[in-house]
Amino acid sequence: MIMEELKHKDITEKIIGASFEVHKFLGNGFQEVIYQRALAYEFRKAGLAFEREIEQDIYYKELEEPIGTRRADFVVEGKVLVELKAIIQLEDVHLAQALNYLKAYKLEIGLLINFGSKSLEFKRLILSPKSVKSNNL
Repeated sequence: MIMEELKHKDITEKIIGASFEVHKFLGNGFQEVIYQRALAYEFRKAGLAFEREIEQDIYYKELEEPIGTRRADFVVEGKVLVELKAIIQLEDVHLAQALNYLKAYKLEIGLLINFGSKSLEFKRLILSPKSVKSNNL
């Protein structure tokens, strides 16, 4: 049985590796912005192109004007959204938030990374047509 290759696997592996490096050095207990700055350093070392906190308009139905904006922590190589947390435990609301950001940024792959627990926690997110239509995130 041949397993299908994960989309953007080369990028997500480097992001996860950089995240482990940051967590190994800093541990848990810092504010999210500290991990964000350290991760930016590791991304540069790994040769990853990224943009940090890009503001994205949020639209509703047919309205021409945006109803608000949101900033994702990182968009890496223009393909992978990275949302950071520094909390004790990830919950469903955090997954729903990250999936909504994928929709807003029109990206298919994302990583939700939590530096707040004793061990680094991460979730790989895939925005499929099914999840776009679903109300149950």
